[in-house]
Amino acid sequence: MSTVLRRAAACAAGAALAVLGLTAPAARADQPPAVDLATNPGFEIPTLPLGDWGSIPGWTCGAGEATLTGSAHGGASALSVTPAAEDSTGECAQTVSVRPGSHYTLSAWVRGSYVFLGATGTGHDVAPAWTPGTGDGWQRLTTAFTTGADTTSVRLYLHGWYGQGTFAADDVELSGAAPAPATATWNAPTTDRVVFFTVDDGWQPTAEAARLIADRALPVTAFPLPMAAGNQPDYFREVTSAAGSSIQDHSVSHRDLTTLTAAEQQAEICSARDAQVRRFGSTPTIFRPPYLTWNADTLQAAANCGIRYVLTATADFSWGQSTVYHGGPLRPGDVVLLHFTDTLAADLQRALDAADAAGLRPAGLVDYLR
Repeated sequence: MSTVLRRAAACAAGAALAVLGLTAPAARADQPPAVDLATNPGFEIPTLPLGDWGSIPGWTCGAGEATLTGSAHGGASALSVTPAAEDSTGECAQTVSVRPGSHYTLSAWVRGSYVFLGATGTGHDVAPAWTPGTGDGWQRLTTAFTTGADTTSVRLYLHGWYGQGTFAADDVELSGAAPAPATATWNAPTTDRVVFFTVDDGWQPTAEAARLIADRALPVTAFPLPMAAGNQPDYFREVTSAAGSSIQDHSVSHRDLTTLTAAEQQAEICSARDAQVRRFGSTPTIFRPPYLTWNADTLQAAANCGIRYVLTATADFSWGQSTVYHGGPLRPGDVVLLHFTDTLAADLQRALDAADAAGLRPAGLVDYLR
C-alpha cells in the first residue's frame, strides 16, 4: 500500500473513531478516591537484565519495536516505538484490574503522527482518542469509559498507524477507583482434612521430583520465576498436570518487594503475570511474595494485577527442613513451602509423610482459594 493510500486509510479510520464528548458523573460519597491504576505509567522503571520483563516493564509490545528514550514529556524517560514491519502499528498494551460499574478516565501524552490511545474489555464500546499529528511537540490524548456490571479488568493500548514511523508516549494515567486490596493469608482456612504443596522459583527442575509428582498424581501449586519457567516450560506443564494444580505468580526478579515503591511492585507482579499468561495460557490469581515479605503496597499492587490472594506459608519443607511455623503437626488448610531444587523429591516425600501422619491428603490450592 502506498504512503498516500495509508494516509487516506488513517484519516478514514480516524474519522470513524472520533471520540464522543464524555463527562464523568459526579462522585458519590461511597466511591473510593480516584488513583492512577496504570502500570509503569511514566516509563521510569528500568528494564532489568531478565528476558521476561519484555522491552518495557509492565507493558507488552511487539518484539524489537519498543525502547525507552530520554526525550520525555515528564521524568527521565518515555516510550518510543518504531513499528518493525509494514503490517504493524507498533502496539504496546497492558491489562489492569478495575471495579465493575465505575467511571475511568484514560489519558497519555503522545508525540508523532496518527497515535491512538484506548481501552478494550470495558463492557461497553469505547472509541479511542487519537491525533493525526503532534508536530514537534507533545499532545495529551484523553478518553473515558464506565465499566460494565461484570467487568473486572480492562486492556489499555497505545499504537501508531501503518507506515507512519516512530511515535512516543509518556505519563499515561488511568484515573478511577482501585480494586479492593488482595487478601493476605498463610493458609487456606478449611475443615477438610487437606494440605497444600507449593513449590517456588524453578532454577533446578529434577526428573526425580517430576516422577514422584506423576506417580502420586500430586496437585502442586507452582510459583516459578518467569525466566526459570522459560528455560524448561514443558517441565512446569508436566509437574502441574494433576487435577487441582496450577502455575501462579512469584514476581519477575525475586526482589524483596518491601524495598520497592508501589509502582515498582505493580510492575514486578503484573509483568510476571503477563509472562505466565503468554507461556502457559492461564492467568494467575495467587501471588507468593519473594522471601514471604509484603506490605500494604503489595496487597494493592497485586489487586491491580488481578491477584486475589497474597500467600505466604505455614510450613517450610525446603532443603531438608521440616519446619511448621505454628508448632506441632500439620493442620487442615496448611500451606507447605518447597522449592525446585535438587532436594525436591526428598523434600516432597518428607512432606507427604508428615501429611500422612497428621491424617491429611494433598489437595489443589485453586480449589480452596477462589
